Amino acid sequence: MVLLLQYTLIFASVLMLVALGGCFAERSGVINIGLEGIMVIGALGGAMVLKFLPVTVGTPVMVLSTVVVSALFGSLFSLFLAVAAINFKADQTITGTAMNMLATAGATVAVKAMNTAASGGNDVSSEIAYTQTKDLLLVRFGGFEFNWFMPVAILCLVVSYVVLYKSRFGLRLRACGEHPQAADSVGINVYKMRYAGVLISGLLGGLGGIVYITASVSVWKFENGVSGFGFLALAVMIFGGWHPIKIALASLLFGFCRALGNVYSGFAFLTALNVPSVVYNMLPYIISLIVLAFTSKKSRAPKAEGIPYDKGSR
Repeated sequence: MVLLLQYTLIFASVLMLVALGGCFAERSGVINIGLEGIMVIGALGGAMVLKFLPVTVGTPVMVLSTVVVSALFGSLFSLFLAVAAINFKADQTITGTAMNMLATAGATVAVKAMNTAASGGNDVSSEIAYTQTKDLLLVRFGGFEFNWFMPVAILCLVVSYVVLYKSRFGLRLRACGEHPQAADSVGINVYKMRYAGVLISGLLGGLGGIVYITASVSVWKFENGVSGFGFLALAVMIFGGWHPIKIALASLLFGFCRALGNVYSGFAFLTALNVPSVVYNMLPYIISLIVLAFTSKKSRAPKAEGIPYDKGSR
């Protein structure tokens, strides 16, 4: 039961961070299908910090450095979407899909090149190991492993809610996703607000990437990407109605389903069912299909999402 709670909270943290990132982008009017790729690039940046920063720096510096670099990598990679979708008015779905393919391939090539150079040609794997430094991210209470990324995720949730619903910036961002022409008519720069939404999306998505790869392992093979968690986060965002609090609740549901795939063998009544382990690993994706099938008709997306804004049109 302790392990189930532990994995539920950490996977829910990942989904919540990435879904909140998607929420910021779509509230500004830009569909971010590239969350999967942003997670990979953010994970790459964070993993490099964990690999090369010495253990002697201590927990606060390690956590802060990992968070900052992961968020920075994710934000920089999200610029591909911002430039293509906002400046060149490219199809946002195709751009996001291209980003997903580019990220996994690019991260794999970068890690292989780094390992090859470090080993003199003897290591061409796409793995980054962070066994020792990962322990700095954890605090153990008996059998429960408290991960410092959990409070970081909660802090991001609180800040996201305040920014979106209690600030002038959030009001302007949401206006650009609903009625960009009306927002422009009162002096709001729609292009700048959409850039801000996409960059914040990249920041949170990149952070979600490093939280995901450090959730249960100390070595990550970048050829594997992030196993579809970016798309699962999109389902969480839609199920949560593009609202931070509802997204957090949806993340707990999907995180619980994902956690079962890791710990089901510890429950006698589940093992007695003789259900293949792959079914439990598929559970969150099956649940997402069922949930979206019944809720998608009632979900209300921002009216102008996915529609390139042309300042000259009215």
